[in-house]
Amino acid sequence: LVTGSSIVNFIIKSIFLGTIVALLLLFLLPDLRQGSGLTQGLFTEPSVSASRESYFSPLSRSAPAVVNIYSVSIENDTGLFRNQPRERASLGSGVIMTENGYILTCHHVVENADSIYVAVQDGRILEAQIVGNDPLTDLAVLKVTADNLHIIPQVSEPDIHVGDVVMAIGNPFDLGQTITQGIVSRAGRNGLSNYVDFIQTDAVLNQGNSGGALVDSNGILLGITNANFQVRDSRNRVRNVDGINFAVPYELAKRVMDKIINNGRVIRGQLGFIGGEYRNRPGIEVTAVANGSAADEAGLQPGDIILAIDGIRLESASKTLDMIAETAPGTTLELEVSRGGNPLTINALVAELRAQE
Repeated sequence: LVTGSSIVNFIIKSIFLGTIVALLLLFLLPDLRQGSGLTQGLFTEPSVSASRESYFSPLSRSAPAVVNIYSVSIENDTGLFRNQPRERASLGSGVIMTENGYILTCHHVVENADSIYVAVQDGRILEAQIVGNDPLTDLAVLKVTADNLHIIPQVSEPDIHVGDVVMAIGNPFDLGQTITQGIVSRAGRNGLSNYVDFIQTDAVLNQGNSGGALVDSNGILLGITNANFQVRDSRNRVRNVDGINFAVPYELAKRVMDKIINNGRVIRGQLGFIGGEYRNRPGIEVTAVANGSAADEAGLQPGDIILAIDGIRLESASKTLDMIAETAPGTTLELEVSRGGNPLTINALVAELRAQE
């Protein structure tokens, strides 16, 4: 005879045993904790891609924002018996920076172009207009009109370090989008007074990579790829050097782009002197002053030590030049100078630095 109490005891024992079995299964079969079920854990081979190191995810965020750029120019084909115009096409890459269609690329990619076409990774071919360029940093800004553009991931301060893993995305030799990997061997500066202190990396760059994206392992833009290092051999022929390639740092490229969009060009201030800092003492020693420059007209001389500008104490020559470059032309700067040990105050009117200078 089955009583009510025995039924209750049976149910309690069953629940208890079931709980113990379930806990053992979860402990012995971790896949069950992820909801993948017995079939995947017991009866199938583990996924090969699950343990594979891959940059697929970060590249999925950044690569669609890198475009192919085709610039076309008309040149006169001069010869002994002809003077016929001919069409010349140049190849490069670019990076979509904003939703409203601003694209960063290299100045030499679109220099003297009569027409520019941009091939987006979704298959669209768009005509682009040059907004402006900056030969000193070899950057140019283009504008396209289109919807649903993929914007490359950006942060205000990428904080790049030597040894960081990077990837260069571009369109070398018109093969379609390619990706090369390397590490950073030198992190460039970001001041407007500096024109050649770029990021150095061994990520391979070939013809057509110029203007493409240098991204980190998270797909975040670090710089605009520019060029590889070249030397001349014994026959005076230009030869590429493997493993030394350059990119314009993101912060500098973004600053140049914003100035071009707002002003049509990059406006830099200059005084016209060269100087260097001391190792263990403040101030910048003037080593040369350009004839007829703002510094020359203000009375600055070689051998002078500039201690402060507008009350800001000086300790770095590069930061001093950056500060002057960021100052609007026409601004008067007060220079605290030591000449032969004697204090001197000089007022200098900032001039504009032109690309040809």
